[in-house]
Amino acid sequence: MCIMAEKSNRSARAKKRLITGITYAALIIFGTAFTLPFFWLLSTSFKPASRIQKWPPDILPMQIVQKKLKGNNYPLYTMKDGARVVVTKHLPGAIVDVKPIDGGVSSRVSADDLTQVVKPGLNWSNYTLGLASIPFFQQLKNTLVVCVISVIGTLFSCSLVAYGLSKIEWKGRNLLFMILLSTMMLPYQVIMVPIFAIFVKLRWVDTFLPLTVPTFLGNAFFIFLLRQFFMTIPKDLSEAAKLDGCSEFDIYRRLILPLSKPALAMVGLWTFMGAWNDFLGPLIYLMDERRYTLSLGLAMFLGQYGNEYGKLMAVSTVVTIPIIVLFFFTQKTFIQGITMTGMKQ
Repeated sequence: MCIMAEKSNRSARAKKRLITGITYAALIIFGTAFTLPFFWLLSTSFKPASRIQKWPPDILPMQIVQKKLKGNNYPLYTMKDGARVVVTKHLPGAIVDVKPIDGGVSSRVSADDLTQVVKPGLNWSNYTLGLASIPFFQQLKNTLVVCVISVIGTLFSCSLVAYGLSKIEWKGRNLLFMILLSTMMLPYQVIMVPIFAIFVKLRWVDTFLPLTVPTFLGNAFFIFLLRQFFMTIPKDLSEAAKLDGCSEFDIYRRLILPLSKPALAMVGLWTFMGAWNDFLGPLIYLMDERRYTLSLGLAMFLGQYGNEYGKLMAVSTVVTIPIIVLFFFTQKTFIQGITMTGMKQ
């Protein structure tokens, strides 16, 4: 019996190790697949223009080795016989004039007989030239203004409404909550024109007001998340606070908000990411280029320099990295807010 039990335990441990190995292998494969586009974006941003559309492509950024000859820099090539030469002149029909770097006699050969000499390296000129092509820092300032105000407005309005729908007993709150949730099924394209007409009447077009003021009026999805989180906080705490003489606003400010930091952090992060990546809103309401956000600046750069892929990837990388860094440092709070939202008391 003991031998059979021991064999069963060994079999169970082996099966568990196999399942664990398969799970980790699948996570590594899927993680690599999801990371690959960003890696390719980052790699392309450091490549010179002549290496970007090369086939087979360079996995890592490769820089062209140059040789200084008579005061001028020329790309260095290797011939089929191993000789190192520089191309001094390009002729029709893929014919080039080459000169050996050891000072030999110039000759005329086919470009197909030459292999360009490259070495691993980073081409930082894509970043300097790309960022100089647009008013990057002005657009960064505009984007941060919109993001920060949007986060403040969303946290204040959504948490206040969620508190009223979760902790205050009043007739018809569940019905109002259902009506609020039903607005989430309404596509933005349906209300886009009427809202634009309202902002035109208010003379808010070409200002940041259409992008920031609506955040102070609440968001149905975030209200839902915060309401579900607030309902996990025991009612005994609120009742004890009322016995101590706290008003509803004091309970909301001093008790509920401090206990809801994970959910508030999640809502703030989502709002910041949404405002940072928002393209349609600034496209509709901003006319003056001095008020453009980074999303509009990137679109403007694509229209003017769409064929300069190195610069385009460099600017795209700079626009993308802040969100990745923000999520990296807040992922623990972000995941905690998601897992705790909606838990029952």
